[in-house]
Amino acid sequence: MILAPTMLPADYHTHTRLCKHAAGEPLDYVRAARRRGLPGIAVTDHGPTPLEYDGRHRMEMDEFPDYLRGVETARQEDPSVLLGIEADYFEGCESFMEGWLAAHPFDLVLGSIHYLEPPPREKNELRHLWDFGAIRAAWKRYFELVGRMADSGLYDVVAHLDMLKRNGSRPLDSDLRDWALPALDRIARAGMAIEVNSSGLRHAVREVYPSPQLLRWAREREIPIVFGSDAHEPEQVGFKFDLAAQQARECGYTQALLFKRRIGSPVSIDGSTPTGRPLASSGSRI
Repeated sequence: MILAPTMLPADYHTHTRLCKHAAGEPLDYVRAARRRGLPGIAVTDHGPTPLEYDGRHRMEMDEFPDYLRGVETARQEDPSVLLGIEADYFEGCESFMEGWLAAHPFDLVLGSIHYLEPPPREKNELRHLWDFGAIRAAWKRYFELVGRMADSGLYDVVAHLDMLKRNGSRPLDSDLRDWALPALDRIARAGMAIEVNSSGLRHAVREVYPSPQLLRWAREREIPIVFGSDAHEPEQVGFKFDLAAQQARECGYTQALLFKRRIGSPVSIDGSTPTGRPLASSGSRI
């Protein structure tokens, strides 16, 4: 059964013009969410990083105050808007991320891995996950980094888990089990959620992130979920959330998390009244 537009979950993954590869202001996304009938939205643009790490795809450090002002402007129209950030995990980022994330009143921190390499010492180009030719080695390395990200205790949600399949490359089923299950165990121990990200339906893979198999394994470990469109323009808010919610239900989920100040509380997938006790994310311990 396809969910009606009035029964869509909140969108916890959106971007703005500040990341240099998206369009629109926070207020544009908030208004788009209202048009779609979504019960909530988080603004989660790519946060700044030190060491000139991937500066072409994220806001600069001195642009962050502009980002905060944009979210505050959106909140004047809709006070429920969440202040979020998508923060990359990479080797050596922990000392910066620990202090920077704690210094700001985020409601939600998405943890992402977009690159398998450490930050370059020079301004050479980093290769995205999906640019790697050695597919088997790339998948193994990716799940190792996911596990390290979970162990850091710095993030609330693993964003677009298995995005390495973006262009259609996949590991063998046996390899996926060997590499993904330990990473999922570490996510569960960290108290993190994972994102059901519908943007894969816009990419060559034409599949939600994560795959149904990974989502079922996550459900077995009682790992909670949130939903995200990874919108890079306002019209993409809530993109294909009917299909994403249907997949989550088919994998055994009936609830998602509603975040506030980095604490997640369970709500039904359609965004109705919270039920049960709050579930603290790892990020809330910072």
